[in-house]
Amino acid sequence: MENSAGAKYGSYLEGKWFSSEEGFEVVNPATAKPIARVTTIGKADLSRALSFAEAARPSWSAMTAKGRGLLLHKVADELVRRKAEIARTITLENGKPLAQSEGEVGMTEDHLRWFAEEGRRAYGRIIPPQVNGKRHLVVKTPIGVVATIAPWNFPLVLAVRKVAPAMAAGCPVILRPASQTPLSAVLLAECMEAAGVPAGAFQLAIGEASMISDEFLSNPICKKISFTGSTRVGQLLIERAAKNIKPLCLELGGLAPLLVFEDCDLQIAVRETIIAKFRNSGQSCIAANRIYVQKSIYKEFVERFCAAVAKLKTGPGLEPGMDVGPLVNQSGLDAALAQIEDAIRCGGRVIAGGGRIKELPGFFLQPTVIEGMSDEAVCMHEETFAPIAPITSFDTEDEAIRRANDTPFGLSAFAMTRDMGRIFRLSERLEAGTIGINDGAPTTSNCPFGGVKQSGWGRELGMEGLEAFVETKHVSIGGID
Repeated sequence: MENSAGAKYGSYLEGKWFSSEEGFEVVNPATAKPIARVTTIGKADLSRALSFAEAARPSWSAMTAKGRGLLLHKVADELVRRKAEIARTITLENGKPLAQSEGEVGMTEDHLRWFAEEGRRAYGRIIPPQVNGKRHLVVKTPIGVVATIAPWNFPLVLAVRKVAPAMAAGCPVILRPASQTPLSAVLLAECMEAAGVPAGAFQLAIGEASMISDEFLSNPICKKISFTGSTRVGQLLIERAAKNIKPLCLELGGLAPLLVFEDCDLQIAVRETIIAKFRNSGQSCIAANRIYVQKSIYKEFVERFCAAVAKLKTGPGLEPGMDVGPLVNQSGLDAALAQIEDAIRCGGRVIAGGGRIKELPGFFLQPTVIEGMSDEAVCMHEETFAPIAPITSFDTEDEAIRRANDTPFGLSAFAMTRDMGRIFRLSERLEAGTIGINDGAPTTSNCPFGGVKQSGWGRELGMEGLEAFVETKHVSIGGID
């Protein structure tokens, strides 16, 4: 697919490509200019797509898990064949540096191949009876038609993180991509089609967010919704889903603390903190949002960290060697600048960056480090989707844990330490679904991912990712003497 302002793309429904007169432009955040036009569907179109998925459900769920897995492997093969094109498209619509987009395609492939095999392991079990003449079975069956709603910050991998396990479990899937980044989802649909995935097993629905979510919530054909996005939108989905008791899997906002202890390897700590904070321009739900450094090493860590930040190259993601790209849009940039101003009002001092890069036409912010702001600063209690690193100090481990947990969110947390006793204490006491110890990028296909508290319900990836899309049934058989 060659992206250009004149190109027009649409949804993939009922095994066919759908186009209409309604639509919107996709903007490159590095230039603030449109690169493509995407057409949208209406409520009636989505209703038909759900019915089509339901009609496809018996044959898709009846296919062996091995057969479904072979198709997912073929989709992965298509992604690999088109890796350069897909990575370039992610960078064009999202803004992240090309190397990070290539990494996203690689992780997407790994997710597909993991669930292609994990589908074979949707095990039940036989339970010893407590009464003579009975036998007990536990069986796993697909939950039914699944709706998936993906975000813009990792537009391909977070879509496949939902789509792949649902399909592997035997569920037909309809994917709704974010309006900012629909092009990578179009390419995914092309890969599904090229791989021979049956019509109805996968569909792509591009359209207005509230209309699509309303139909998913109200239509009884849709048996589950998997969503990644803000906590506020997750709360709205929960309110609406309560009417029909529709199951939800929610990966919501984060406010990740990163704790740097005096026994850490400073070289590793700085390197992994840079990754945890500035990957994807800080636009990640698991990004380090609040950095706490033990007082005894605070000065040295901050000096090393600022030196590393100064070396980061910021610019258009398609240019070689870029580390940080633009923010996704003007509102994201405005919100970031407002957080910097608020941090200064709360006693903070900008020690690196701090402003917009005016020489570039897109939505670029200098990688920024702020120290000394109070815990009342917005950046210390609201999610920061930007390359802004607030740093403050702490005295003791107990203080660090207390401040880390002092939030309604709990998606991820990080710590830099070599003390094995502390590692176990942090693993048990930090209130987060994913904890990276000396690791700024802890997510992997074979381990569960998800949040606690207001950061979500359920888990993706690992064996738990498949479990999210099956029903567990108990079968009691009597008359066996």
